[in-house]
Amino acid sequence: MNESSWGTPPGAGRWGPPDHGPAASLRGVAPPVPAGPVHDRGDAAQTRPMPIVPEPGGHQDDHRDIRDDRGAARLSGPLFRDDRPQEPMPTSLPGAGSTSDPEKPKKKSAGRNLRAAIGVGVGLGAVILASLFVYKPVFIGVIAIAVVVGLWELTSRLAERKDIRVPLVPLAVGGTSMVVAGYVRGAEGAWVAMALTALAVLVWRMTEAPENYLRDVTAGVFAAFYVPFLATFVALMLAAGDDGPQRVLTFLLLTVVSDTGAYAVGWRFGRKKLAPRISPGKTREGLVGAVLFAMVAGALCMEFLIKGGTWWQGLLLGLAVAASATLGDLGESMIKRDLGIKDMGTLLPGHGGIMDRLDSLLPTAPVVWLLFVIFVGSG
Repeated sequence: MNESSWGTPPGAGRWGPPDHGPAASLRGVAPPVPAGPVHDRGDAAQTRPMPIVPEPGGHQDDHRDIRDDRGAARLSGPLFRDDRPQEPMPTSLPGAGSTSDPEKPKKKSAGRNLRAAIGVGVGLGAVILASLFVYKPVFIGVIAIAVVVGLWELTSRLAERKDIRVPLVPLAVGGTSMVVAGYVRGAEGAWVAMALTALAVLVWRMTEAPENYLRDVTAGVFAAFYVPFLATFVALMLAAGDDGPQRVLTFLLLTVVSDTGAYAVGWRFGRKKLAPRISPGKTREGLVGAVLFAMVAGALCMEFLIKGGTWWQGLLLGLAVAASATLGDLGESMIKRDLGIKDMGTLLPGHGGIMDRLDSLLPTAPVVWLLFVIFVGSG
C-alpha cells in the first residue's frame, strides 16, 4: 500500500501508531486509518475512525470518493465546518408557475361577488318595476325606505369614523316628508320640506351639549340635502303625468347602463387613471365606455319610451347622465376616503350598502328631471 493512495508514510505498521517522520510533520495531522476492519475484538472500545485529510495539492473530492467506495465509517454529524446537511429544496421556484410568484401577471378580478351582486340587482329591479307600473304610491314608499336606510348608513359612519353626532330622527322624518311633498305638491313642496328639515336638525341638536354644535348641524343639513332632497326629484319625475313611470324607468336605465359601460370597458381596456387620488379603480377608458353606452341607451329610450321625445335628445340626455353619474360616484368615493371606509354598509351582498347604490342615482336625478322639463315639458 503506497503513500499516494492513503497518505501513510513508509514504515508505518498497519496496526501501529502514526509515524512522526517528515511527511507527517509537513501535514501537521495524524493520518487516517485505512478502510476495512480496523480492530480486533478486544480493541473496539479504544478505536475511533479518523477523518481523511487530503494531501497538499490534492483534491478533496477524490479522497471523499475513495472513502465512500471503501465503506469507511462516519461519525454522526458533520466532520468539517462546511460539511452541513443540505437544505431542502423549495416547493415552488420562481418562474415555475407558483401562485406566489411576484413576476407572474395576475388575472384581473372584479373585486366583488358578481353572483351575489347580480342576484341582488335582479331582485331590486323586480321590486322597482312592480311598484312603478302597478301602483305609483307604492314606489314612493320604496323611495322613502331607501332614503331612511341611506340616512342611517351615512349618519352611522359619520359617528363611527369622525365622531360627528347627526340627529337621525328629524332627518328620517323630514326626508320622508320631502319625498311625499315632492310627489304631491311638486318642486315647491319639496323646497318647503327641505327648509323645515334643516330647521328641525338645528333645534334637535340643541338638546345636547353645545360642544361641536356647528359641526354636527352642518353635517345634518348636508345629509338632508345629499340624500332625501336629491331623491325627491325621482318623485317629481313620477308625478309628471301619464308617462311618469317611463321617465323614471329611463332615468334608472340610463344610470345603470352608464355604470355598466364604465365597468365593462374600464375592466377590459382601462389603462389611464381618471382620478387616482379619489378612486384608483376608475379609468378614462371607462368614462368613454359610460358615455357611449349611455348615449345609445338614451337615444333608444327617448325615441320609444318618452312621449314627444327624439333620438338626438336622447344622445344629449345620455351624455349628461354619464357625466353626472361619474361625478356622483367620485363624490361618494371622496366621502368614503375621508371616512377611511370601503363601503357605506353591508346590507346588499355584492353591492355594499344602500348608499353605495345611490351614489350615481342621487346627483343624476335632478339633471334628468331638468332635461325632461326642457325637452318634453313637466307633464
